[in-house]
Amino acid sequence: MASANTSTTADHLIWKGGVQPMKVGYGKLMMWIFLLSDTFTFSALLIAYALVRFSFPVFEGARKAFEFSTAWWPIPERVFESVPFLHGVSAPLVFVGIMTFILIMSSVTMVLAVEAGHRRDKADVEKYMLWTILGGIAFLSSQAWEWTHFIHGSAEGLKLASGEIVNGANLVRNEYGPPAFADFFFFITGFHGTHVLSGVVLNVLIFYNTANGVYEKRGHYDMIEKVGLYWHFVDLVWVFVFTFFYLV
Repeated sequence: MASANTSTTADHLIWKGGVQPMKVGYGKLMMWIFLLSDTFTFSALLIAYALVRFSFPVFEGARKAFEFSTAWWPIPERVFESVPFLHGVSAPLVFVGIMTFILIMSSVTMVLAVEAGHRRDKADVEKYMLWTILGGIAFLSSQAWEWTHFIHGSAEGLKLASGEIVNGANLVRNEYGPPAFADFFFFITGFHGTHVLSGVVLNVLIFYNTANGVYEKRGHYDMIEKVGLYWHFVDLVWVFVFTFFYLV
């Protein structure tokens, strides 16, 4: 009897063809494959950042005495210490912490939207999808402000050995340290921001279809779960970007 039960269980776990391998729909399976490929891309970028980051020397003095220089890698809490409407106030990593909280909370509302979809509660799906969209827009708006501040830089700027003063950062020069720091910042956070923007667009389409009763007519809300997988992935990747860029 035990042998028969084991055999039955094993047969259940093995995909023998059909439209739902291992009881996972085609669309959801393809989303998992796409996310896996995207994981490799983000992993390569973050590994490259880590290799370049630790190839530069670190500032050996006290943190209070830290000064920006192209000779060493900048301390993140000295770079990202500004908050909108609080000019001149030093609040290390406070604003990026708020951004992270907003994105994580949008993942929570997405979970609630998926759960509402399982219950086929159209009103709740609309409500939580709307909150998710607003969270994504708030994160992108915050990132736009952070980019603008990073590009403009401080009023003092960085005085180079040649006597030239550099304000802000671009792909060639960087007030905060080596140009590679700005290059990676723009590319990795920009790449992630593009993913968030894509997610917001997808969420808007899902919200529109929900409001028009498309999924109610189909008899299921599977699309909510598929898009939810993408949105959770975007949130999870940000945790790694946040760790690598702002904490290391």
